[in-house]
Amino acid sequence: MTFARITGTGSYLPERVLSNADLEKMVDTSDEWITTRTGIRERRIAADGETTGDLAFQAATRALEAAGVKASELDAIVLGTTTPDLIFPSTACLLQARLGANGCMAFDVNAACCGFMYALGIADKFIRSGQTKKALVVGSETLSRMTDWTDRNTCVLFGDGAGAVVLEADNEPGVITTLLHADGSFKDMLYNPVGVSAGFKDDGRHGNTIMMEGNKVFRVAVRALERLVDETIAAAGMHEDEVDWLIPHQANLRIIEATAQRLHLPMERVVVTVDKHANTSSGSVPLALDAAVRSGRIKRGQNLLLEAFGGGFTWSSAMIRY
Repeated sequence: MTFARITGTGSYLPERVLSNADLEKMVDTSDEWITTRTGIRERRIAADGETTGDLAFQAATRALEAAGVKASELDAIVLGTTTPDLIFPSTACLLQARLGANGCMAFDVNAACCGFMYALGIADKFIRSGQTKKALVVGSETLSRMTDWTDRNTCVLFGDGAGAVVLEADNEPGVITTLLHADGSFKDMLYNPVGVSAGFKDDGRHGNTIMMEGNKVFRVAVRALERLVDETIAAAGMHEDEVDWLIPHQANLRIIEATAQRLHLPMERVVVTVDKHANTSSGSVPLALDAAVRSGRIKRGQNLLLEAFGGGFTWSSAMIRY
């Protein structure tokens, strides 16, 4: 039986740091207010002209180097993002050309903050089917481009960044299971009101920025992730005490703590980067994974539970033996 294993990880953050103290000068907020409610202390902001594809290229290059894989060896590039460089071609195609991986399949996945997790699930299935031997999976975002910097309820939450993994076919289990869910009936709680078919024109109320009912999103997310934890462990045929690390979507520290509590995991076994990165949407899970791998906390043979929740609503998970 063929499995997909992670053989390399990589990530990239823009140079510009926007701290809570900086935001105090921009909107009616405070470091205490932000930290208490979200756990966020700073976030990274892409430079003028720096695109989602630029961030993805840096993260992908580092993941390929870590895996010892040449771009020309790739059979697939799957990129999760809600902030593509262009409407078309896909950012994955643009990334493919920059890497020199021309000829392999390359496409974007839009599942909001679950973009990387959906991309991981898709790439895993291609490898399990035997059609793909080596795949690059990326989550990359420049959310600052659609953040309302006058709205204190949303602008404090988001940042820019990218993460990537290389998957390779193996006889030993790596990606044990992936679960992907969505419920579009929750659309009005978290969305961006503009688009190609719906139109780009500002209606005078929303512009092209993120709209969110934070308290409602929080409540739904906590409930969905609690159910997802149980579902993932059962699908993997495991017990909760076999989970070595929780690598959650980095949106809100209180949501992360609630999920850890459901798993009976101490926070010492939870990877937390939300304080430094804020919510980088599809970039957050691979960013956190790479940070933990490169710091030496995550070791080969350990079981990792990855999960995310995002607009749609979407929610997704993976159990991985690293």
